[in-house]
Order: sequence, then structure tokens, then C-alpha cells
Amino acid sequence: MGCDGGTIPKRHELVKGPKKVEKVDKNAALVARWYYCALTQEKLNRPVVSCDLGRLYNKDAVIEYLLDKSAERPNMEVAVHIRGIKDVKELNLTDNPAWQGDRGNTKGDRYEDLHRACYICPVVGLEMNGRHKFCYLRTCGCVFSERALREVKTEICHKCGDPFQNSDIVILNGSKEEVEELRKGMEERRAKEKPGKKSKKSKAAETVSKSEASKDNPGPSKTTKNELKTATVNKAEDSIASAPEPSTSTAVSIKPVAAAGSKRLFSGRDEKSEAYKSLFTSHSSAKRTKDQTSNWVTHTPYHF
Repeated sequence: MGCDGGTIPKRHELVKGPKKVEKVDKNAALVARWYYCALTQEKLNRPVVSCDLGRLYNKDAVIEYLLDKSAERPNMEVAVHIRGIKDVKELNLTDNPAWQGDRGNTKGDRYEDLHRACYICPVVGLEMNGRHKFCYLRTCGCVFSERALREVKTEICHKCGDPFQNSDIVILNGSKEEVEELRKGMEERRAKEKPGKKSKKSKAAETVSKSEASKDNPGPSKTTKNELKTATVNKAEDSIASAPEPSTSTAVSIKPVAAAGSKRLFSGRDEKSEAYKSLFTSHSSAKRTKDQTSNWVTHTPYHF
């Protein structure tokens, strides 16, 4: 009935609304930020480092980037602020005992929980999967959840015991506002470091100038040193010559003392006992008679 070739289109077919913006999957975004390197998009493996803005990197990826910055990488702008290896800090992470990694799903027949993380907070036990805020200390690199630092207020690291300040706390994978605050703090620290480097350079320049000045103005020559030595020797001789001679009374008093000492020595020898004297060959007991002496035929060093 009808259907002779004419149909009436409906309104939603004629009027096309604005295109819907595709929403990014939140789970996929969290996995990309917390499980993969921000520079190479590879899985995070120890050693893991973080920059002053709280981004996570593989240490070998950062080293390769610093060695060759001309190479094309997908996310070069993420690491532009990293000037050297000192601009990143190696993280002291705590392993999750419930994490099995890729071993738990080798056959692909099990459910893989994307919220299960391989690292946890050592104080509260929260998993570092992006559902909770985590931060690290710039002084020691230990990683904690923000809840742990908020509930247990202290100025000493919970894990290693190193002291820290609030300015040493860096939030990992924070929001845009938190990243901007971290960037401001990073620029302020770098601005303070520049005068220190300039002062070191100025000190080095001063030392170089002093060395050049010493070369231009050498010290006293050998002749002047010899003249000084001769002058000191002459002064010593003059002082000895000008010293008063010892009086006759002192000289006379010295002689009796020496004489008394010599008498004591000789008297000590005379007072020695006969047993002591018999030890020497000059004693009368050591002398042999003609009967005790051996014949020239039998005389040997071993026969007396």
C-alpha cells in the first residue's frame, strides 16, 4: 500500500548536531601514567626515576636521552626540563607482596586487574595505581602516599629516617595546578643555584690570576737566600764572641767533681767480688799450669 518511491525523512535524519568529543578512558590514562615510562612509553622497570615535576621514567631511558638529544622520540617535550642526571632522583619503591606480574596470566585465561600495582605505600599499604595520590622525598627518594604524610606528621622519613622539609615533597603525576607549582619551585631553585656557580667561577679566575702574578713576580733569588744565611751565621758568631768567659771559680769547681766521679768509677771496679772477676781470663783461676796444658801433638781447638 503506498511505497511508490516517496518517503518522508524524520528530523533527526535531516538535522545533524555537533560531533561528540571522544572521551579518554580514565583507566587507560591511569595505566599509561603509572605503569609506563613518560619518555619511551615502555613498562616501568627498576631503577625508576622521577623529575622535579613528578613524572616517572626508566633510568636507562633518561640516560639515553641525555646522551643523544638529537634522536627523534615520541614524547621529547616531556623531558625538555631535564638538563642532566642530577635533575632526576632514583625512587626507593616498596614492592607489593600481592603483585604477581605477568606470571599470573601467562595463558591469557585469567582476569587481569588493572588496579593491582606492583608498588605500595610502606606506611598505609595503599597501592600505587593512580587511585591515590603518591609523592616522593627529594632528599632520599622514598615514596609514600599523601595520606601517610598527612596522618603521620613528622620531619623524618618513615622508611630510612633521613630528615626532610615540606619543600622536599614532590607529588607524582599530579594535576595541572600541582605541576605548575612544582615548575615554579624548580625554577626558583635553579635561579638560586646560578649565583653559586658564578662565585665558583670567579674564585677559579682569582686563583688563575694569582698564579700568573706569581710567575710575573718571582720570589727571592738564590743569591739573596745565601746572603741571608751568611748574615745569620755572622750574627751568631758575634753573639758567641761577645758572651762573657766563665769565671775561674766555676772552672775550679768543675774539676773536683770530675775527679770525684773518676774515683768513684775506679773504686767500683776494685770493690767487685772474686766471683765476678773469675769470669774473665785475666783472673788467676783461669791460668793453667804446665801439667794442665796439652802437648803440641794433641793440641786441638777442642782439647785443652
